[in-house]
Amino acid sequence: MTADLHRVSVALETPRHAALGACLSYRSEQPLAPGTLLRVPLGRREVPGLVWDAEPADAPALPEGSELREVADVFDALPPLPADWRALVNFAAAYYQRGVGELAMAVLPPELRKMDSAALERRITRLKQRPAPVADAQAGTAAGAVPPVLAADQLAALEAIAAGVASADSRPLLLHGVTGSGKTEVYLHAAADALARGQQALVLVPEINLTPQLEARFAARFPGRVLVSLHSGLTPAQRLRHWLLAHLGLADLVLGTRLAIFAPLPRLGLIVVDEEHDPSFKQQEGARYSARDLAVWRAHQRGVPVLLGSATPSLETWHRVQQGRYRRVPLAQRIGGGAMPRVRLLDMGRLPKAPGGERVLAPQLLLAIEQRIARGEQSLLLLNRRGYAPVLQCGACGWKSGCPHCSAWRVFHKGDRTLRCHHCGYTERVPRACPDCGNLDIAPVGRGTEKLAEQIGALLPAARVARIDADTTRGAGMLEQQLAAMHAGEVDVLVGTQMVAKGHDFRRVTLVAAVNPDSGLFSSDFRAPERLFALLMQAAGRAGRDAAQAAASEMWVQTWNPGHPLYAALVAHDYERFATQQLAEREAAGLPPFAALALIRADAKTAAVAQAFLAEGAAEAEDLARELGLDGAVRVYRPVPPPVAKVADVERMQLLLESASRVALQRLLAGWLPRLDELKARHKGLLRWAIDVDPVAI
Repeated sequence: MTADLHRVSVALETPRHAALGACLSYRSEQPLAPGTLLRVPLGRREVPGLVWDAEPADAPALPEGSELREVADVFDALPPLPADWRALVNFAAAYYQRGVGELAMAVLPPELRKMDSAALERRITRLKQRPAPVADAQAGTAAGAVPPVLAADQLAALEAIAAGVASADSRPLLLHGVTGSGKTEVYLHAAADALARGQQALVLVPEINLTPQLEARFAARFPGRVLVSLHSGLTPAQRLRHWLLAHLGLADLVLGTRLAIFAPLPRLGLIVVDEEHDPSFKQQEGARYSARDLAVWRAHQRGVPVLLGSATPSLETWHRVQQGRYRRVPLAQRIGGGAMPRVRLLDMGRLPKAPGGERVLAPQLLLAIEQRIARGEQSLLLLNRRGYAPVLQCGACGWKSGCPHCSAWRVFHKGDRTLRCHHCGYTERVPRACPDCGNLDIAPVGRGTEKLAEQIGALLPAARVARIDADTTRGAGMLEQQLAAMHAGEVDVLVGTQMVAKGHDFRRVTLVAAVNPDSGLFSSDFRAPERLFALLMQAAGRAGRDAAQAAASEMWVQTWNPGHPLYAALVAHDYERFATQQLAEREAAGLPPFAALALIRADAKTAAVAQAFLAEGAAEAEDLARELGLDGAVRVYRPVPPPVAKVADVERMQLLLESASRVALQRLLAGWLPRLDELKARHKGLLRWAIDVDPVAI
């Protein structure tokens, strides 16, 4: 290589176990700092890449007669991505077993990856010439703009944060507050302290639909500050603009979903993870990272406080509190001193059989809703199943509306008279007669939110009934419209899925009812009780948000299992009792947080191919464990199908690995996964395989 050319190591979007390796070497006419974005030739294509680490002085010489390809384009206008951001990507790629370049490129804005340097330079010039968008106090409520007087628990939380900053105590702080206890107000004050220090604050929420209301609260509190959001609901241009504002240090506050954890923030001073228990923080495609866990790692790396807020912390977080690895600050009282809603269990087994065979609501619950309507109060009915009915069935021959492409039923949607598979999207019009026997009497079996809303409208004809689920909020602005109607008191009864149970501050709701929650008690997934308890506690927290009405607020649960320990803890609003029971069961069974898990998923044209691939892979894993001296340290289970084994004509199998030692599991995975990649070539018909470290759904 000539003296005036420089050798650079570039991370590209290549899988970890590809033959190309983690980074490729190129030559450049100028020295390039690590973190520089560029475009380079790869085969016949030109692809984006990042200068990763400086080429070592003892880098191996090129084979005789070969030479490095030259960098095609350098994005000089964009400051290099900083060392701490690259360290975060390095850690995530290593822990979740992905390629460095694969992950780095995946978390950059898609628009950025498509641009050349000239286009980006023009975009940055316009961005700097136009004033950055500042928070508008009118976007929030007038109350949000004036900080309220803090309760004693809130002051204690802020003192704990300040003490941690002063003493360099890097332990995460769990803000364990009952619903309505003012966790958001603590976030606002903590963010104000960070801004006063000249730093940036990053606030993560689990779902897109929670972003607008939180953004309004922050906008009202911090008028004149630059506030941006980062989530998949933005247009590509919006996402790039917001990302650039964060990276250039122009944004003071960044609010977003899990992808925002990778926002480059040069002045980062605070990370908040709201509803930290929510499984939505775990990515389910590509690099399956946990934004909550990466937030903890990033805060420790940067030496900044991280707040984990929840009324029902994940059992992993709670266990770390018990170990002393996390600090806990309780917020035990609701703002204004309001009482928690009274929880009432309705034993459906004791009710007389309903005329027609299907009981919509227990008579007592229906009466309670009528009383709320008469008083001008609102009720919320939770049914975590959308559609009209989960299946159509023929009473003559037993035909059911199965999906021809999945091992699942197609859901009946009455509004557009369709049968729709919620896994692959396959949709057909409802047949006039049974496709198998011609019987005209095909009927819906079971109930979803669409049917429940219709039934409530029939039982309470004078009531104003609304429904919020993924079907009614598809269009732009539809969710905001329905929430606005709810806040304005234009709805008497709101029927919804888990979308309505999280984070919403419905001041007029005094009754919440879980219509059919028992399925979570007997799931094959060991985390199902934890998710059910969190959902019911969150739903209960929507009632009695106004302290003046809190004493009369209620949570009703229609159940066939009123004696279950989960419901006993729910009645007492006793998270600690529930967590203690669950942790004892998990420890006895050797399940997280007392063990580390990894799941290999294989997709193939036939189940036999996926089974054979994973079975041979399991044998390889056991051989490698013996080679590494890990025999007995990592348990490799046999391949099994997931609950929905076939999706979109693809057969799926999964294989679980378990170890009491996270280090031992990582050692095995690092050596084993390259072998799986080699093994794939020997199994024709295998479409893909993927690794999920710390899976949240099994």
